[in-house]
Formats: sequence, C-alpha cells, structure tokens
Amino acid sequence: MDLSDLNSSEMQKFYSEEQQRAMVNEIVTKLTSQCWDKCITGTPGNKFSSSEANCLSNCAQRYMEMSMLIMKRFQGMQ
Repeated sequence: MDLSDLNSSEMQKFYSEEQQRAMVNEIVTKLTSQCWDKCITGTPGNKFSSSEANCLSNCAQRYMEMSMLIMKRFQGMQ
C-alpha cells in the first residue's frame, strides 16, 4: 500500500486500525506472559497437563474480562 495516495480520512482510518492492532498485540503479549508465569511451574512437556490447561484457560478469561472492564471504565471517564 502506497500511503502517499491516501487522503486524510483514509489515513486516519489506517492509523486507527494500526493502533487497534498494536493494542491487541500488546494485550496478547501481556496475557501470555502473565498466564504462563502463573500456570506453568515446571518445564513444559509435549502438551499441557489438565491442571495447566485449566489454569491457562481461566487466567486468559479473567485477564480479558478485567481488560474489558478497565477499557469500559476509561471510556466512561472521557
């Protein structure tokens, strides 16, 4: 994509989409790091144990719920 061919509204849309992608990538990176540290206590094998899998699933769900709650609160403050 040649960015010089975009008008102002297209550029703004492109910039907004890129910001959203960066935010999603940051959330996934933080979620992965925090849940991994919490749930994987030993050296991982070829697959996760059932307790590790449950922990990772619960951790990811709680992390996403809290992220959404925080985002809603910030939106309400604006």
